[in-house]
Amino acid sequence: MSARIVLFGATGYTGRLTARALVARGARPVLAGRSAPALEALAAELGGLPTAVADVDRPASVRALVEAGDVLVSTVGPFTRWGAPAVEAAIDARAHYLDSTGETPFIRRIFESWGPRADAAGVGLLTAFGYDWVPGNLAGALALADAGERASRVRIGYFMTGRGGSNDMSGGTRASIVEALTEPAFAFRDAAIVTERAARHVARFETSPGRWKSAVSVGTSEHYALPRLAAGVRDVEVFLGWFGPASRPLQKLSAAGAPLLAVPGVRGAVRRAGARLVPGSTGGPDAQARERTGSLIFASAHDSVGNELASVRLTGVNGYTFTGEILAWGAVTAAASGLQGTGALGPADGFGLEALEQGCREAGIERT
Repeated sequence: MSARIVLFGATGYTGRLTARALVARGARPVLAGRSAPALEALAAELGGLPTAVADVDRPASVRALVEAGDVLVSTVGPFTRWGAPAVEAAIDARAHYLDSTGETPFIRRIFESWGPRADAAGVGLLTAFGYDWVPGNLAGALALADAGERASRVRIGYFMTGRGGSNDMSGGTRASIVEALTEPAFAFRDAAIVTERAARHVARFETSPGRWKSAVSVGTSEHYALPRLAAGVRDVEVFLGWFGPASRPLQKLSAAGAPLLAVPGVRGAVRRAGARLVPGSTGGPDAQARERTGSLIFASAHDSVGNELASVRLTGVNGYTFTGEILAWGAVTAAASGLQGTGALGPADGFGLEALEQGCREAGIERT
């Protein structure tokens, strides 16, 4: 018998995508969020689902959502502002947990702070379980498997395909970017997690024959998860290619802004201003807009002197579409006792590489 699935943030943009994907998989999740009328309307639209009202400003109401053995899926972002109550609730209740964050500080907190507590409680935490950053975990894991024991470095790049515009980014994504730019990032270098500013490095990828695109370095779950899969891995590099020609200017802006953000009080002021200007859940691209864009992910494994041992290319659907589908797959699989291990888990060690590859294929991204 499958465990109960609770979807917190169900009426937000990503939450709605996930709710529909869960129902399409035959699940009947509990829809949870702040607004009872919005929850009831969505529940009716999806065939009559149970609902529960909870608010991050009242952590006890979030804790009341889950019981031992449940699976809690959180799409309540920006997660650095609002994500903690759901994680705390899952650990306290001994429920498995998945979220849709892509935010560097929150990912780090999951692995370094909440992960040990979840391990002691006997539950799994799967953070960043959406387009940010499941495809790179899959591509990197496949490249490591192909490369074998000589693999020492993994290099990953994320790119969009098709034609999208500024309106094709959700309010939650905009708010998350603001949050991320005010906090230090990290990387896995010389076999250790190290702190570094966002966009410190710029790399170029050949996205099609003879065509190269730039991407900036980002801190992601791959830095924590991929070294677990191959003992010889000493470096993990992940790059985001959403900014195109603006990658170099973004790198310079990051370098110039880092000293300013270190001044006492400045970081908090910037974050408060960002919260006012970019409030978060303000919708996102509709189905027609999502169909105009797709995903392209690269991973390569290298030996200790830089020789490429293996490369992997993934292609597929728009990132938002993928996020809703892969969260639904992960929740249903975890509810059916398909989660391996406890504590903070990566996608591959959490579900196994073969199952993860199949799940991503079902969600719309696969190896090509």
